[in-house]
Amino acid sequence: MDEYISQFPPEVQAILEQLRKVIKESAPEAEEKMSYQMPTFAWHGNLVHFAAYKNHIGFYPTPSGIDAFQEELSGYKGAKGSVQFSIGEPLPYELISKIVKFRVAENMKRAEEKKKKKK
Repeated sequence: MDEYISQFPPEVQAILEQLRKVIKESAPEAEEKMSYQMPTFAWHGNLVHFAAYKNHIGFYPTPSGIDAFQEELSGYKGAKGSVQFSIGEPLPYELISKIVKFRVAENMKRAEEKKKKKK
């Protein structure tokens, strides 16, 4: 993840590092890894991915993470499982934190259901 972040200009690196910090604080048990060539946080499966592009930061909390916060995300460009935050504007870190916590709870529930099925 460090290598990925280091390839961008300093102002983008600062945004990515802050995003990484917010995700870590929201999901302290999550593991950092690279998946689909993007920084990824995983805990009982992938939680969220993020990536930097020329004009925006892509945030990928899966379709369920987008659906659950559709209203709050309505001001941003996005698709089924992604949202784009313009590099020229502050990222909504509080909202990102809420989405990450939602994804942690979702993955936790799924992991518990899997355990029950195995018994």
